[in-house]
Amino acid sequence: MTLSIGIVGLPNVGKSTTFNALTKEQNAQAANYPFCTIEPNTAIVTVPDERIDHLTELVSPEKTIYATVEFVDIAGLVEGASKGEGLGNQFLANIRDTSAIVHVVRCFDDENVIHVSAKPDPRADIDIINTELILADLEQLERKADKLVPQTRGDKKLIPVLELAQALVAHLGEGKPIASYANQDTDAFRMLAKEMRFLTLKPVIFAANVDEAALEEDNEYVKQVRAVAAETNAQVIKLCAKLEEEMAGLTDEERTEFLEMAGVSESGLNKIIRSGYAALGLISYYTQGEKEVRAWTVSAGATAPQAAGVIHTDFEKGFIRANVISYDEFMKHKSEAAARSVGAMRQEGKTYVVKDTDIIHFLFNV
Repeated sequence: MTLSIGIVGLPNVGKSTTFNALTKEQNAQAANYPFCTIEPNTAIVTVPDERIDHLTELVSPEKTIYATVEFVDIAGLVEGASKGEGLGNQFLANIRDTSAIVHVVRCFDDENVIHVSAKPDPRADIDIINTELILADLEQLERKADKLVPQTRGDKKLIPVLELAQALVAHLGEGKPIASYANQDTDAFRMLAKEMRFLTLKPVIFAANVDEAALEEDNEYVKQVRAVAAETNAQVIKLCAKLEEEMAGLTDEERTEFLEMAGVSESGLNKIIRSGYAALGLISYYTQGEKEVRAWTVSAGATAPQAAGVIHTDFEKGFIRANVISYDEFMKHKSEAAARSVGAMRQEGKTYVVKDTDIIHFLFNV
């Protein structure tokens, strides 16, 4: 399971600079004019994880494999994007393929950087993007409802789906996102959500892009973003994309020193990944051995067989049991054998719910 995050925002809010900073690559063109990004930029980024680092030091495997996140930087959206304005809704389709959205909001003044309006206005800027996402979902759902009308004549089981589609059309028509629709716990909703991949159902993380002066203390722009986020229970992270882009290519030690000098303790990449995992309810478990130490990503609440299925579907089908050690116990006893000798390794069955940082060895029979 790979976490996929789309980076969106108005033109010239720092999306591509943020992408470059997050991915530590200079492969997203960043320039001072609208629609600098024309094709979506995609990068697979390893998830920084000190626990994997410590396991690697202890086990000395032949290779170490971190969990990954896919970042997608798409063209800046403008008012009317859902109707084809700017570069149009072709880029909204790119957002549909992601698991979560990072909405970059400009929270700094700079007369040398062109903005779509006279000056940054976070609430208005956010409203433009949200409205375009709502309109894009509405247009798609109206087409779906039109197709369902004749289909229900031959298949009565589709009537609840049609009724839900019509209810959601009305909901979106009021300017409300799908995420705020009350009755989501139905088979019809789950079916429509899976097929439609609603833009306004995806978790949103607001990235307040600030100048260095606002890194330690929120400026008025950031306060506006936090107020908007509070209304929808969205998460907010604050970063200085320009500053973080300057860290690309630095060693981990140099990057840590750089951040300390700027008065922050955590990089934007770490903040966004941590927020993405939390928003999507994801956790990591580990496998370890002489050949490989590896992190695996699963949904919180996954059972041992489901977690095994992330490695290979045969592991889930033929699941017998899981030998489980907590990360802390493994590091305390220094080896699987030592942990087993003191009873720190547990044998768990099919109903075991995997915990974040579990170290697991699966037994299966195909």
